[in-house]
Amino acid sequence: MTTMNPKITEITERIRERSRDSRQAYLEMIRSRRPKGFARQRLTESNLAHATAGCAVIEKTQLLGAGWPNIGIITAYNDMLSAHAPYEDYPRILREAAREVNAVAQVAGGVPAMCDGVTQGFTGMELSLFSRDVIAMASAIGLSHDVFDAALHLGVCDKIVPGLVIAALRFGWLPSIFVPAGPMPSGLPNPEKQKARQLFAEGKVGRDALLKAESESYHAQGTCTFYGTANSNQMLMEVMGFHLPGAAFTNPGTPLREALTRAAAQRAAKLTAQGDEYLPAGEMIDERSVVNGIVGLMATGGSTNHALHLPAMAAAAGIILTVEDFADISAVTPLLARVYPNGPADVNHFHAAGGMGFLVRELLNAGLLDGSAMGVGGPISKYCEEPFLKDGKVEWRPAPEESGNADILRHASDPFSKDGGLRMMAGPIGLGVSKVSAVQPEKRVLEAPAIVFDSQEALKEAFDAGKLNRDFVAVVRFQGPSANGMPELHSLTPPLAVLQDKGFKVALVTDGRMSGASGKVPSAIHMSPEGARGGPIAKVRDGDVIVFDAEKGVLDIKVDPEEFAARDAAEYRPNENNMGLGREMFTFFRELAGPAAAGASQFRFWDKGD
Repeated sequence: MTTMNPKITEITERIRERSRDSRQAYLEMIRSRRPKGFARQRLTESNLAHATAGCAVIEKTQLLGAGWPNIGIITAYNDMLSAHAPYEDYPRILREAAREVNAVAQVAGGVPAMCDGVTQGFTGMELSLFSRDVIAMASAIGLSHDVFDAALHLGVCDKIVPGLVIAALRFGWLPSIFVPAGPMPSGLPNPEKQKARQLFAEGKVGRDALLKAESESYHAQGTCTFYGTANSNQMLMEVMGFHLPGAAFTNPGTPLREALTRAAAQRAAKLTAQGDEYLPAGEMIDERSVVNGIVGLMATGGSTNHALHLPAMAAAAGIILTVEDFADISAVTPLLARVYPNGPADVNHFHAAGGMGFLVRELLNAGLLDGSAMGVGGPISKYCEEPFLKDGKVEWRPAPEESGNADILRHASDPFSKDGGLRMMAGPIGLGVSKVSAVQPEKRVLEAPAIVFDSQEALKEAFDAGKLNRDFVAVVRFQGPSANGMPELHSLTPPLAVLQDKGFKVALVTDGRMSGASGKVPSAIHMSPEGARGGPIAKVRDGDVIVFDAEKGVLDIKVDPEEFAARDAAEYRPNENNMGLGREMFTFFRELAGPAAAGASQFRFWDKGD
């Protein structure tokens, strides 16, 4: 048995100790809900009649007679999102598969699923982060009918999976399996797409050329193929144990994808409290699972959005994470994968090179993943296998011993870098994070005057006017959750990258977010406390010299400390009073949003311990 890395053990133990009271209260809550029989047996005859009225005769007979377990399906299907369009046929597949093993599957409810790729740089992005908590609440409504013995969660993209996880853990007495749809086939190579974006930002190509490049990149059903938040979600669900082994990156519309979908339904039927393998989600996921998730994130150069989502997800199970946990795990986790934006390859190339099975085995052998943590397919030590078809059924075999391409996926003994490339950035301006795995080492440290902006539009206007051809640190404030919902600022990457390519030293400091696909420009994001709540980022003025050192995690300002402390924070003025495009409906979300360091969540599970 591999010895665990002592630092990973130490971090896991400090999380466990920090979370002791809230975790215990959580476990008491979910254990009190464990059913003694089928969940629906608690209902009156009238209640049960309503729950079964729309079923096929065979399902209705079994539900009324209490013969088969009932599996609830929460679906994020819509046909605008390429990643979620494959889910249109999943309920039928899942019902048929469940019936084969004497179980019923019912769609319990649907949840919203918005696409950041559509709203990026526009007003709709201000609802994006909050959609995570809406999804959690919508899932809770679906499951609140309390007639289910297990749950299947259909979701892939950015906020959808974290929202579904939060709900799955708050209904943690139910076994839960996440059923992915997989990435679209590879299209235009990522470097060519990036080049088209930069040429457009410089005015060297027109919109027709840009649209052609984008359409050739995003061209079919499935997730976008770069390694942003959506595909980071899929990696997380696998290393945390919510997937069947190897389910993450099989393409939609293939026989193996359908076989994995069917297997998920049939596995869920085995995990209910009425069988011998009862595995409630809230007990399956513990401190080991959460640390495994962060290790996987660092080893693959995953999305910084999970510095927000993982604390919110963990809190739903009574587990308290800090930014320091992420930074300390990153420091001992080698980078084993280079997938765009950390390299030219996409997730299909990663999957073909050995994929999740190879990655998990390397991390297990290095003592970085805790193989004793549980997953829906067994202990995580079994997740170094990959699925294949045999006589139309899915089976598993050991993942390849060698990478198919060492430029994409490597052994832990020969990593791309010795750490995962995430830094905690701290100093007088606040606390944030920086992802440096895609930033060239010589670009990670700079000292330059600040140029302060109150919106991303203001920065883009200054760029278009030719006012930014110099060394500077862009300070984009009033982008936090209580200001405007903490939108991603990915549309700032092309102009800043253009300036960087011209030889200027540039960096971004913001209390907003960056896309999971942002990379080459150094940035300190999620700055907390945020500017709209009087955080020190609102005290920075044009010309203040910023020391940005992403190697040491230092974010300093060359202003006398007493003078800086005495400054008044700039006043936040809500943009159009946050009216229009539904933003006025999220007033209470902005008012109640927690700090970025705690996940920017509406929920305060740890306050009451329930």
